[in-house]
Amino acid sequence: MAQQQKTQYAIECRKITKMFGQVIANDEIDLNVKYGEILALLGENGSGKTTLMNMLSGIYHPDSGQIFIGGREVKINSPVDAMNLGIGMIHQHFKLVEAFRAMDNIVLGTKGKKEKSKTTSEKIKQISETYGLEIEPEKYVSDMSVSEKQTVEILKVLYKGAEILILDEPTAVLTPQETEKLFAILRKMREKGCAIIIITHKLQEVLAISDRVTILRKGKSIETVNTADCDARKLTELMVGRPVSLEIERPQMPETETILKIVDLSVNKPDGSKAIDDISFEIKRGEILGVAGVAGSGQKELCEAIAGLLPSQKGAILFQKENLLGKTPSEIIEKGVSMSFVPEDRLGMGLVASMGMTDNMLLKSYQKGKGPFVNRKPAKDLAEKLIGKLGIVTPGTETPVRLLSGGNVQKVLLGREIEASPTVLITAYPVRGLDINSSYTVYDLLNEQKKKNVAVMYIGEDLDVLLELSDRIMVLCHGRITGIVDARSTTKEEIGMMMTGENNMIDTGKEAL
Repeated sequence: MAQQQKTQYAIECRKITKMFGQVIANDEIDLNVKYGEILALLGENGSGKTTLMNMLSGIYHPDSGQIFIGGREVKINSPVDAMNLGIGMIHQHFKLVEAFRAMDNIVLGTKGKKEKSKTTSEKIKQISETYGLEIEPEKYVSDMSVSEKQTVEILKVLYKGAEILILDEPTAVLTPQETEKLFAILRKMREKGCAIIIITHKLQEVLAISDRVTILRKGKSIETVNTADCDARKLTELMVGRPVSLEIERPQMPETETILKIVDLSVNKPDGSKAIDDISFEIKRGEILGVAGVAGSGQKELCEAIAGLLPSQKGAILFQKENLLGKTPSEIIEKGVSMSFVPEDRLGMGLVASMGMTDNMLLKSYQKGKGPFVNRKPAKDLAEKLIGKLGIVTPGTETPVRLLSGGNVQKVLLGREIEASPTVLITAYPVRGLDINSSYTVYDLLNEQKKKNVAVMYIGEDLDVLLELSDRIMVLCHGRITGIVDARSTTKEEIGMMMTGENNMIDTGKEAL
């Protein structure tokens, strides 16, 4: 890339406005990023980040305003236009064909005469060496780790000539070691003159990787600051518009009895392979047990097995010494087990997307009613209570939850489960996709449950949060426990090593069984 290019803006957005009906998603937003620069884009849920990036990648079109690429005004009418302008977006959820090799995925969608396999492989190798990427072109995506899949996504856009990259929550499912590796790649790309926009809720990562930060709030661009002049507290205040405490409380609770004990549990995936392989652990009343692991390490299957949603092949799930293995969710409820489950698939498993808050509240209580008619008033009252308590943004309690933002959907689900006054609360990624303010609201809610002697299992992605919030952390790798450690005396790096299976097993808790 020519030195002259590096001195001008790669992207410049002027007064970009986008409306959906009467809702203003972007309100005269200004944003710019230079060649050879990493710009972080911050904002609460609903601040307009995704809408703005979707316009730069050709998915949406602005109602008004101007977009300049390399100093030239452009119209981006499609993703093909965006790619032709050198813009590549790497989404949080990878868009790869699992049955294809890395090479096949990288060239997928390219126009022109098809190159020979050897020529393609050499071109991929050359790009990889230029930017410090490591990939085996012949390896099938289905056999890759999350980090390798992300590398393929980056290579896809570089192969097509992208010099401007947009990354949406790129570290959400990476270990600390994989995150450092990604950041090394991004820094190399910056050195080579690429312009990079990174969207993330992890403030420590913003401070570690970016040169400047643009903050959006309620659809407006509030300010762009030099990262070197900021700290996490200042960035949060700019996002929220007021001072916010960034302290996560960890209440000290007296030693209590074990309420849930898992013994030698094994659970299969639908294809018959092991999802959970002979694991044992326990949770006490008034304790938050954090669960760490690379995505797909068995977290989902473990939650569903405990909640009675997935059959287990062997072992025991002991609730107050009674084995729940093999019982349906209804049978578990009939036995008086007060267990709430917040699944990672909010609209697939947790809520009915086409129903409003009131009817989604009823899903937990309608079976308790007497007579042929359902009394909706208590459910409506609960919905209105949660709107006030959790700050849920919705036109009303009857609005279908599918029309709410992801953060508000999560608040509906978590609020409903907590209001059921559980004895055991199982939460899978409860802050995924939530902004910093909403996330801290969730942490406070979980600590409230802890103080009420509820046993909480918290499956999370942010290791900094797991270390601050949890009492103990259990690490899963390929369906097995690689360690259960005291959150007060371990480090992020040690957790990361266990997540990759490189550490020997540390205190699995079996001695307590």
